[in-house]
Amino acid sequence: MSRNMQQRSLSQSPRSPSAQPFLSISVTDPAKMSNGVQPYISYKVITKTNLSECEGPEKIVIRRYSDFIWLRDHLFEKYKGIFIPPLPEKSTVEKFRFSAEFIEMRRQALDIFVNRIASHHELQQSEDLRTFLQADALTMERARSQETGIFKKKPADLMQIFKDVQSKVSDVLGKEKPVEESNPEYEKLKHYIFELEDHLAEAQKHACRLVKRHRELGQSLSDFGKAVKLLGACEGNALGKVFSELGAKSEVLSIKLQKEAYHLLMNFEEPLKDYALAVQSIKATVAERANAFSQQYELAETIKLKEIDLNKFRLTRSEKLAEAQHEYEVMREDSEEATRRFETIVRLMNEEFVCFQEQKTLDMGVAFHEFAKGQARLATGIADAWRSLLPKLEACSS
Repeated sequence: MSRNMQQRSLSQSPRSPSAQPFLSISVTDPAKMSNGVQPYISYKVITKTNLSECEGPEKIVIRRYSDFIWLRDHLFEKYKGIFIPPLPEKSTVEKFRFSAEFIEMRRQALDIFVNRIASHHELQQSEDLRTFLQADALTMERARSQETGIFKKKPADLMQIFKDVQSKVSDVLGKEKPVEESNPEYEKLKHYIFELEDHLAEAQKHACRLVKRHRELGQSLSDFGKAVKLLGACEGNALGKVFSELGAKSEVLSIKLQKEAYHLLMNFEEPLKDYALAVQSIKATVAERANAFSQQYELAETIKLKEIDLNKFRLTRSEKLAEAQHEYEVMREDSEEATRRFETIVRLMNEEFVCFQEQKTLDMGVAFHEFAKGQARLATGIADAWRSLLPKLEACSS
């Protein structure tokens, strides 16, 4: 949900019958905390809404990064086929974890994450989202600590479980590996996703280099400015005055470059990184689709074997017929449910991909527009600064 949409919504009376339904969330006020073992960052999550199922028009709770992970994991497990928005990555470098820049980058990314969920027509109705937005700190901590089963597993563990199940089913059916879905449109989509991932990663890598270059050039200009001002102080004449002005301009331009580097980081590199992470979420959904297809296929194959056994028992009037009939009926129900689950994932995934493409076009357009606008602003500022010194430098040189 965009900030403009949020502001328009907030202009209405929260409980007015004519007010349009809205759910506006802000992640603010990051603060360094300590639980006696390891420091962490907490965030204030402010919810403003007129939805009747929420506790009043405004609710403020304190959340930490692990609470956001809890929300994402639960949504991923319960909403198969939907692209769950990505979370910002953890910093692997200890000294950057609590830097002001990293904390602000994460706060902004978490704000985007939770508002994407709130603006999704299905995810916004999740009971887990309501828990995240409204539960007190103790209830939230209890929800995190009482995780059992699949929610306690790491992604690598879940992948291994999936492989183990596939291996067992393959052994039963005498296949080397589960069959894969054969669909030209689906293959085209997967190819596009993997290609997009590579291109986004490459673009983000070079955006990171641009940020680094701006910062390095800014630092070099700052150091140069200080050195030239000292040189000017030694001259003590008209040349010395021009040198001092040259040093001052260099320091001013250094600040401009540092500001533009930060602008590039937040409005260009971070959106590219965000979409690279979004592709990871899509790939996770692709894996779920493959899993669902494999399950419904294996069940269908198993039912064929059960039918053969059932027919044998009928011909031989075996006493095992009733038990086999029951097993067959249970298996058939499971197979029908697996087919429905797979078809739901396919339908939702197709809908989600259309929305993803539309939103990506808008977001990437904004990001590249901000990039070009910032570069034009910086180039103009640099040109104007140096141009203003040219007459004075020419006078000294002649």
